[in-house]
Amino acid sequence: MGWFKQLMGLEAPNANSNTTSAALPANGPLGLACGKGVMFDSTLKLLLDGNSAVIIPGAQEIWSMGVVDLGQSNWLARFYMNDEDYWLQVHTSGAVDGQVESVILFNYVSYVTVNSEAELRRLAGPQSLIGLPTYTHDGVEYTREWGTEDGQTELVALSERVSNPDESYTVEHRSMLYARDTGLTDRREFLLFSVEEDAEGTISLSTSLGISLYTTDLHTI
Repeated sequence: MGWFKQLMGLEAPNANSNTTSAALPANGPLGLACGKGVMFDSTLKLLLDGNSAVIIPGAQEIWSMGVVDLGQSNWLARFYMNDEDYWLQVHTSGAVDGQVESVILFNYVSYVTVNSEAELRRLAGPQSLIGLPTYTHDGVEYTREWGTEDGQTELVALSERVSNPDESYTVEHRSMLYARDTGLTDRREFLLFSVEEDAEGTISLSTSLGISLYTTDLHTI
């Protein structure tokens, strides 16, 4: 994993540790937790038709939960479903299960294993379009949410502690977020790129497409 750390500017992980240094909370915001089921409002599919390419799934079960500490008492709680095409992100303040600031349902668009520094530079580094002020995906233009540079900006480092019934581990991310207005009230569509390094040192690039949700758009079962 050394070449990745040097290229992306990440600090070295804790020596010989594949587990998180502190236990994750058993429950997240909105009653979401590993093993819980999630149902989405049945009217969402019709509402988004023609306005967003995000797919609203049927009932899902949460397999794993990730937590990102953003600092200043802000958190991202991420819930990964048994159906690996879908994941849910909840931004909270105060505590992981504190005040809900936003909810986004993501669909995985692609997930590519990166095998060399050259491939990483081509896919998500200086030779790629990721990090530029705008990005066009499937003919739709999105505007960069992070960074103020006129040209390509650096990816943002995030450290995620993940736990599921079998194990706990840390994933290091270098991410870039884009967004666009859908024309629907308080519903934006997001395009998230993330270069990820897992505890075994495997490098990958994930692309996710997301849509803003109201807290009333989902409930646990």
